[in-house]
Amino acid sequence: MNNIKSSFSIKDLENFTGIKAHTIRIWEKRYNLLEPERTDTNIRMYSLENLQKLLNISYLNTHGYKISKIASLKNEDIKATVNEISKKSNVQNPAINELKLAMLNFDQEKFYNTYRNLEIEKSFTEIVYDIFIPLLSEIGTLWQTDIINPAHEHFITTLIRQKIILNTELIQMDYKPIPNKTLVLYLPENEIHELGLMFINYELISKGYHTIFLGQSVPIINLIDLVNLNSEIIFISYFTINPEKENITAYLEEFQEKILSQGNVKFWILGRMLEYIDYKKLPKNIITFKSISDLVKNL
Repeated sequence: MNNIKSSFSIKDLENFTGIKAHTIRIWEKRYNLLEPERTDTNIRMYSLENLQKLLNISYLNTHGYKISKIASLKNEDIKATVNEISKKSNVQNPAINELKLAMLNFDQEKFYNTYRNLEIEKSFTEIVYDIFIPLLSEIGTLWQTDIINPAHEHFITTLIRQKIILNTELIQMDYKPIPNKTLVLYLPENEIHELGLMFINYELISKGYHTIFLGQSVPIINLIDLVNLNSEIIFISYFTINPEKENITAYLEEFQEKILSQGNVKFWILGRMLEYIDYKKLPKNIITFKSISDLVKNL
């Protein structure tokens, strides 16, 4: 597939790398680090290779390398130094930048190659926490700057979803769930962002819990029959965009009336819409979590 976006303004570079445009200009002029082309109106335009190089330069700079030192290195030496540092460091992995580039250019081969390299050093859980979750959090920022569009997000999230499904199936081969507790994972009506919930399901299964994964857009009324399945039921949901902020209180009241009042049932929720919850009115059997890791640790 041809690259969808192969030419970038200096503002694009700033948004994608976090390096201020003023700094990029100084580095370019003083050290000849990048080689932009000029439009007929003398506007700098940068290639994909420029963008990738700048990401690596930024990585080295944040790890204590002076720009003057970086400028003396050949491109292949810059890449090799980034890889060497990443193997010794616990901070953000350069693989995140590789995956952003894969997303930007709809490059499936780059995604798979990057993932295979990560598998050599990390478990799947570590890849999700260290790479996928930070990557997904950055996607929102890139959306706001118009560097990517919905097709980019769908591309990368579909590939990540495939990896979660594959790894979930692998651990289910020797699956012996803990009896007398069932965890029901679902998303509210009109909520379709399920990657977080899918990974929670993976984590729970890997720890031996019995889960029922219902997926996207499930009405509360459809959950009623699940209450009597086991002596203890925990419903788990992820509020990313729904229920909308003006409807959250009403949603939780309905859930309390139709589900939580039926027996030994709890409701665990996470997601960015939690900031609109009135915690003073929150029933004691509804628990909120700031992150997936917090929820998993609570089991």
